[in-house]
Amino acid sequence: MKNPWPRRAAALTLAASAVLVTARAGLAARHPRPGGPGPETAASPLVVATAAAPADLTDPEKKEIAMELVSSAENSTLDWRAQYAYIEDIGDGRGYTAGLIGFCSGTGDMLRLVELYTRREPGNPLAAYLPALRKVNGTDAHKGLSGFPKAWRAAAADPVFRRAQDDERDRVYFGPAVRQARADGMRALGQFVYYDAMVMHGPGADPASFGGIRQTATKKARTPARGGDEVAYLNAFLDARKAAMKTEEAHSDTSRVDTEQRVFLRNGNLDLDPPLTWKVYGDPYRIGG
Repeated sequence: MKNPWPRRAAALTLAASAVLVTARAGLAARHPRPGGPGPETAASPLVVATAAAPADLTDPEKKEIAMELVSSAENSTLDWRAQYAYIEDIGDGRGYTAGLIGFCSGTGDMLRLVELYTRREPGNPLAAYLPALRKVNGTDAHKGLSGFPKAWRAAAADPVFRRAQDDERDRVYFGPAVRQARADGMRALGQFVYYDAMVMHGPGADPASFGGIRQTATKKARTPARGGDEVAYLNAFLDARKAAMKTEEAHSDTSRVDTEQRVFLRNGNLDLDPPLTWKVYGDPYRIGG
């Protein structure tokens, strides 16, 4: 893997270790004279401080910001922890959409989540629906899922289920997005841009999925890891993402790009530092400050 931040390699190296210089010149040869002053004390250490490297999206505070940003677009609230129990069919052809990150009965990620939950806690309220979830995977059908929304909301009171949602979010979406963004040489904003795209479009390789969007962007601009400008590349990625969003009616509102991510980019906030102000679907939000 190439150095994620080639232009800042020197700063990262310095941030990893402070230079400590201690002067003790001639101390061993100096002895107190009878009745005279005591021995000289060693000089105080000289510490050369350097600025720490900016935190990336895995930093707990940055990750919290990322969760709130996604929740503002997915659930119209910053309270992402209230979304474990969320479930509805939003009419986008993916069946039920539910939970923290919008796990869908028609795309396989909901099935994998319930399978994980059942491995950890057999006999849970959702285990009985596994055969039906396997049958409706790849469709928007609800066949065999009568009572499933009620069971989902009941399961959301279980800490084991909430932890399973956290773990699947990180395994399927957050972790891969951050790793790819690091490999592409991007800081916290770029990592979030990738994560939000992964949440909405999925990690596939077709033109409307994350992999296809990234491929389109890399044809227009080089990633920072390949010597490109970070702002120019992110603009190319957001252009490609908007085009992908507009191919699907359910995602045709592009405000999470236009009045959120591009706002941060225009402000030069590549480290995603608060305070942050933005709008999604016309609703204003703020973090910090």
